Amino acid sequence: MNLTVNLATTSVDPDNDPMGRSEQAISSFSDAVIYWFRQNFGKIILLIVVAVCAALISKIVAAAMRRALERTNLPSASIFVNIVRALIWIFAAATILQPVFGINPSTVVAALGVSGLALSFGLKDTIANIVGGFGLMVSKVVQPGDIITIQGTTGTVRDVTWRHTIVIDRTGNQLLIPNSILNTTALEKITEAGEAATTVPFTLRGDADIARSSRSIAQVVAQATRNMAMPSNPPIVQLQGFTPYGIKGQVVMFAKQGVIAADMQDAATRALAGQDYLVQEAKAQIDGMEANKS
Repeated sequence: MNLTVNLATTSVDPDNDPMGRSEQAISSFSDAVIYWFRQNFGKIILLIVVAVCAALISKIVAAAMRRALERTNLPSASIFVNIVRALIWIFAAATILQPVFGINPSTVVAALGVSGLALSFGLKDTIANIVGGFGLMVSKVVQPGDIITIQGTTGTVRDVTWRHTIVIDRTGNQLLIPNSILNTTALEKITEAGEAATTVPFTLRGDADIARSSRSIAQVVAQATRNMAMPSNPPIVQLQGFTPYGIKGQVVMFAKQGVIAADMQDAATRALAGQDYLVQEAKAQIDGMEANKS
């Protein structure tokens, strides 16, 4: 007996197959992406070339400007460099607006002109800081490296940016002062020695040898603060007048960069404490009160 087996083949409808629909969607998306790249290949290349050229030109011009500013009387501050870099990128953007995005640059300029009034109100503080910083640098009121005191804060000007002036105080803290404030507020420019000066008061005994005691105070303080003081500015002893307990005076010290004045005062005070030619005023006051009672 012969057995015949018929194998039936079944066909799958791709419209009813989830995997088939996914492959069709992926294929359609890929075709669309490839078609878009083919249509816009030239624009993409132009955009990349302009961006790379703008970045290179901006970097080269910024480095050249910094070197040029160092050789001229103009202060070397980032505000000048940032303005030129912004102009370079604005020119690059204007170059690709029409060929890449199909936008007429004159249309953008007209739109900015219409909205300029609203932008001026919204960005008035920013505009004031830019104009103020530019005015400060051109007039040389403030330059990097200057030591200034403004509203009780003293520090060294590190840089003047398009928005604020960076000031570093003696403790290393970074202060950001808006340019508009510097441009409208009275400030004091001081010398390096003036900024570094700190004092410790003392009272010299009335019967002490003034010359010998002054030399001793200067030597003791110089030894105690040798790692904190400016090498070119030794301590100065100044006598200021008379008190019921002796001769009033102070020792002026000059802290080098990075040294906190309070630390220097502490070292000098510890070194002077207990010197026999100095009067401990608290003890002298107590002795005077006891003498009056008796």
